[in-house]
Amino acid sequence: MLVLGELANSGAKRYTALRRRLDGVSEKMLTQTLRALERDGLVRRTIHPEIPPRVEYELTELGVTLRGPLLALTDWSMRHMNEVLEARAAYDQGKEAAHESAS
Repeated sequence: MLVLGELANSGAKRYTALRRRLDGVSEKMLTQTLRALERDGLVRRTIHPEIPPRVEYELTELGVTLRGPLLALTDWSMRHMNEVLEARAAYDQGKEAAHESAS
């Protein structure tokens, strides 16, 4: 989701630029994700014949069709963030109480 969102917002990006924008994503995970998205036909990898070689990633036509659903999911997330955080806190408190009762 993060990679698709970043490419949808900013267009073609080099690997290092993507890595900088996706703070907290490991190099290994980003590489695996880009390969999977390329395999699925959502991302295009272009190698420019320069020295050193420049590699860029961008959404394919199929990948672009995800813009609407991504925006809808982002909108939903923003509207319901407080509810999600409240549910998470309630869950965590329930887990702590259950753990203390079992001890």
